[in-house]
Amino acid sequence: MKTTTETSGGDEHAALCRQAWDTLIPARASYLTDVSPHYDDVLHEVAQRTEQVGSLGKTDIAALVVWKRLSAQTRWVTALMSLPDTHVRAVTERAATAVRITAVSPSEAARTGRGIIAELPGFRTGDALASAILTAAAPTRMAVYDRHVQHALDTLGLTLTPAPGRYGRYLQLIDDLREHGRTRADGWSARDIDTALYWTGRPDSRPSRKSPIPQLKQSSPHQL
Repeated sequence: MKTTTETSGGDEHAALCRQAWDTLIPARASYLTDVSPHYDDVLHEVAQRTEQVGSLGKTDIAALVVWKRLSAQTRWVTALMSLPDTHVRAVTERAATAVRITAVSPSEAARTGRGIIAELPGFRTGDALASAILTAAAPTRMAVYDRHVQHALDTLGLTLTPAPGRYGRYLQLIDDLREHGRTRADGWSARDIDTALYWTGRPDSRPSRKSPIPQLKQSSPHQL
């Protein structure tokens, strides 16, 4: 029987988290071998700029759209780009502040930050691009979510439901993996785990990310 993050903490959930490391460790090693070390340059650059400025603007979000391989030919993009950049930055600044608060757990910070980001067009549902924005705002605490991560979690028996608050529960699940992984999890950041999950959940036929090919059929972050 599968467990969910909503019912985490039991012996079965702990056992599944420990067992997951048998998959995560080789997946992370394969990811580091097969993926260009420059692939995340865009994320790192946006994160550095966010650290200095304290917010993300429309240009930063546009860069993350390309990094996430999303199409910009959608209604939510038009609505977002029609907003003043000052408004976008005001919202993302509040979200960035929320996910950086170390007095609360990463999962609680993620829930708060995700709720704030939902104020922008296109971010009410779906966590892929929203998670990228929050990770850029707090790269040592947050993690990226997408459909490949979801598939990996399902495969590992760690079901993450699409109910409201999913991103916060996802961060709680990552914390559970690190807690139950014990010494095997030493040195692993939330981002390390999300890349291992991504690599585990990607289709075998997916092109190598050494030469990323935009998947323009993915018209919305809500599909991820």
